[in-house]
Amino acid sequence: MNTTFDEELYLTSKTGRELYHKYAEKLPIIDYHCHLQPSEIYENKEFEDLGEMWLRGDHYKWRAMRTFGIDEKYITGDADYHDKYLAFASILPKLAGNPIYIWCALELKRYFGIDEALSEENAEEIYQKTKAMISREHMTRRWCMEHSNVKLVSTTEDPVDDLRYHIALKKEKMFSRVVTAFRPDKAMFLSQDTFSAYLDQLADVSGVSVISFETMLDALEARLRFFQETTGTTVSDDGIPHFTWADYTDTEIETIFEKARKNQTVSDHEKDQYQSAFLYEMGRRYSRTGYVMQLHIGTYLDANTSGVDRTGHSTGFDCTDDQCSVTSVGELLNRLTMAGELPKTILYPLDGSKIETWAILAAGFCDNGVKAKVQLGAPWWFNDQAYGIQRQFEACASLYPVSLSVGMLTDSRSFISYPRHELYRRVLCNYLGELVDRGEYFSGEEALKQVIEDVCFNNANEFFGFHVDRK
Repeated sequence: MNTTFDEELYLTSKTGRELYHKYAEKLPIIDYHCHLQPSEIYENKEFEDLGEMWLRGDHYKWRAMRTFGIDEKYITGDADYHDKYLAFASILPKLAGNPIYIWCALELKRYFGIDEALSEENAEEIYQKTKAMISREHMTRRWCMEHSNVKLVSTTEDPVDDLRYHIALKKEKMFSRVVTAFRPDKAMFLSQDTFSAYLDQLADVSGVSVISFETMLDALEARLRFFQETTGTTVSDDGIPHFTWADYTDTEIETIFEKARKNQTVSDHEKDQYQSAFLYEMGRRYSRTGYVMQLHIGTYLDANTSGVDRTGHSTGFDCTDDQCSVTSVGELLNRLTMAGELPKTILYPLDGSKIETWAILAAGFCDNGVKAKVQLGAPWWFNDQAYGIQRQFEACASLYPVSLSVGMLTDSRSFISYPRHELYRRVLCNYLGELVDRGEYFSGEEALKQVIEDVCFNNANEFFGFHVDRK
């Protein structure tokens, strides 16, 4: 039995192995959606230890640790990173089949050259070895990005953000380019207690008096242009946990907006109307300004409210939901198409069991000479592992060409999560190799080389208009 990391991970096809090592392995990375903090990139501090690198902000690991009954002190509590690391190391050998196991193995190998499996027995030895390497190599945030050959990352900011760190980063000489994604969710969730106060902030930073739905849109468009002028971004991001399309009139939306502005209660139907109007109008503005509209679909946020009360939002208590229908998203795309203002769009459905229906929807709105105008995003969140990636390839290739995909992203708060791109590339090459081995594809190696390079780098570069030099 093999007890060290295997460089042929997921490469069970001989052809797939050849394709990966010849064409995919050394390609640089465009990480067009992540949750890194630009302040951390700018400050560029050296990491304290492997505990910080692994466990600071990683809700994937936190969820896993809770399933083993580990005390919250060692998860999000006040224990130091050394003790949190030891608690995590004690469960890692028990995560057979879980992507966390493979992610950690890849990270130990790629950043520290460690082949052996981490366990409770060797945890302290590996801790001391990695801590010494962090100090010796001066492993900072930017070191991790450069070491991973990351050419561009897109962080995610709220429209009211002043982008001070992005502005400062533009003056730095960096290996990686840093842009941002425009995330206007707080202006869409009008039933939140903070909605009216948030619009006051939006008015302050935009210089637009937000007294109506229309003036709010004007303020958001001003910020869209500010984000673009400041970082050169073309990336937007809208989270739609629950979305039911509801027809509306302009008068109805203004009435609903006024009620929410006054912190009055709005009905469920009014929420649906407002959200429909908001997404439609933002889609039009994305189209006008050259942004790509990313729709993250179907999250069940804060499912365990007691857990959220103890540890805060985005700490591992979110789940998958199936209440956001293909029909509703389809109607949004249809209305934008009818208006002639459908932007380039990426759909990220969280319910992987229905991935085929979303692939069919995306293909149904590709037209007007734009390649892959609406497409499926990378398998997202609970699907971003080998099984979810393979499932999407196999389920959707007959419905939407895999070769047009903009590839993988990290969707991560971690500076050492870039091996997720490697995992994706391995699964992609093995999938293509198996097609060749079964006789299902015989257009030749040069054609497959192009597919691999496109999916792993070129497509994202072209789709978002990043103009990143691959060399």
